[in-house]
Amino acid sequence: MAIDKDTWTELEAAAFRRLIGHLRERSDVANIDLMNLAGFCRNCLSNWLKDEADAKGVELSRDDSREAVYGMPYEVWKERHQAQATPEQLAQFAKASKPHTP
Repeated sequence: MAIDKDTWTELEAAAFRRLIGHLRERSDVANIDLMNLAGFCRNCLSNWLKDEADAKGVELSRDDSREAVYGMPYEVWKERHQAQATPEQLAQFAKASKPHTP
């Protein structure tokens, strides 16, 4: 690949911002559905953001990392958009969360 490291980092950051924007627009997609289909959700992204900040010694609270992903305080997002998970969603999550065996 003929892209220099700084440009590649900028591309990755831009793609991350697009993903965050897309997830903000798609508040109809529940975190449990994301977990069931993709194995990660908005909370995972916010946790990864905080992990990276911690690794670099950058102060970032859990609440601030969640707000960066959700575009609003997490509690507000939950009130506006998060419905109770259905028994089917929970069953799928339990099945998907089990460790894979060869």
